[in-house]
Order: sequence, then C-alpha cells, then structure tokens
Amino acid sequence: MTGDVGKAQEAFRSTVREAARRAADGEPPPDRLWFFREARWRCLAVCDEGIQAEHIEMGEEELSADAADQLARLDAEQLAIWIAGAPEPQRTALALFYLDEFDHHELLSLLEIKVTELSALLAKARRQFQAWLDAVVQIEAQ
Repeated sequence: MTGDVGKAQEAFRSTVREAARRAADGEPPPDRLWFFREARWRCLAVCDEGIQAEHIEMGEEELSADAADQLARLDAEQLAIWIAGAPEPQRTALALFYLDEFDHHELLSLLEIKVTELSALLAKARRQFQAWLDAVVQIEAQ
C-alpha cells in the first residue's frame, strides 16, 4: 500500500505498539478489523508525507468475454502493480477485495464507506482494469 517496504513495516510496527499500549491501558482493540483500519490509516499518513503520483484519467472498457483468458495470461506481479497504482480508496478496496479474506460488511467497515461507494469503486476499477488488460494482454484469435 505504501510502495515502500520500510514504510509499510513502520506502519505495521506502530500499529502493533498502539494495540499493546491500548491493551496495557485496559482498552484493547475492539475487534480484529481495528488492526487493519489502524494500519491502513497509518499507511495513508506515510504516503501523504512522500511524493504523490500525478492523477491521470484511466480509460474504461466494458468487461470482455475474454477477460478470464486475459487474466490467466497475467503475471501476479502485474496485477499487484496495477492495484498499487490505483488512487485511494479504490486501491485499498481492490487489495482487500482480491485478498478474499473479508466479507462485504468487513470491507465497508475497514474502508469506512457505504455500500454504494464500494460498489462504484469496484465497478469502475473493473472497467479500468479491462481497458488496461486490452492494452497489455493480447488474446489470439481462435
């Protein structure tokens, strides 16, 4: 999420320290999602301190019938790089969605957004991803 291993590790360590401090004060984190929410906010804060990428408009395409074949040809690193380049909160929504560790209610809680916002973020990302796939992955005519 930070694009820098050192920054990510520091965000993780500071989150764990905060959880330990809260527990020592008799106020442990209320649920497991607290850790993810807290780490996310710390990562966003670290990213705000660094150089920000220039905002660009990404093309969008409707989902293709060839999308599954295109995706199968894609390297996992390419998908991770594409997700890392998405703007926030879309980047977090995609990363958490594709981790497949959280249900939709947990995603909403982590991102602190409404159902319609999550739906719009994921739908827009899928169309943008399809446009990117069309440009990067060629499917041979069958």
